[in-house]
Amino acid sequence: MHWKLRWLNLSANMKIVFKIIPAIFLLTAAIRVNAQNKRQWQDIDTSGFHTRSQNSKNGFTLITINKDSLFSAETLQRIKNAFWQIYPREVKRYNKKALRTVTILIGNDYKGVAATLNGVVKIDQDWLTKNPEDIDVFTHELMHIVQGYTYNVPDNWLTDGIADYARYTFGVNNSKSGWALPAFQNGQSYKNSYRVAARFLVWVEQYKNKNIVKKLDEALRQGNYQPAIWQKLTGSKLDELWTAYAANPMLKTQ
Repeated sequence: MHWKLRWLNLSANMKIVFKIIPAIFLLTAAIRVNAQNKRQWQDIDTSGFHTRSQNSKNGFTLITINKDSLFSAETLQRIKNAFWQIYPREVKRYNKKALRTVTILIGNDYKGVAATLNGVVKIDQDWLTKNPEDIDVFTHELMHIVQGYTYNVPDNWLTDGIADYARYTFGVNNSKSGWALPAFQNGQSYKNSYRVAARFLVWVEQYKNKNIVKKLDEALRQGNYQPAIWQKLTGSKLDELWTAYAANPMLKTQ
């Protein structure tokens, strides 16, 4: 009897081990792939034409790499100027531990407006050439650096919603670029993310809790975000807030 029990215990433990090993393998593989993606994103090919500049001020450093020989020098300078106007303010407001060195790449390494990973912002040269006033696409991407979320975000819509909220708040050229928060329309959802979610966040900030975005951002970065945080900070659940917003979506003048 004791032998059978020991065998059963051993068998059960082996089953647990066999279940755990694949899980550990998958987790290790995911970490390895993520690290590889970061390295690949940061490995910038400068074998062809490129210009590089580096400027430091008040503890911040901006590295600028331009791989487009025909790219407007004026637009490039405006992007650099925007960094110094925007990034230190975003850092001060949301995350004083954010990266102090940022690299911006203008080229065709990334196709599709812009993207950011690990302090490197890649902007599609064709997009900015066709839309030279869209300087604040950089404002959105800089906020992603400030966010620095290393945990899985349960409500993915919030990541870009907050980044577009930052563009609305800190942007230096939104009006000239034709960028604005969209008017509320039936059928919208906070899950639409980006500008739709950003407008919702502005409304919650104005009517419910002036520190809502800061608190949400902190929770997401620290990995302790839970849906219940909305009720804790505003007295209402997320869907209840959206219903109230949909009933009266008017924003106060900024």
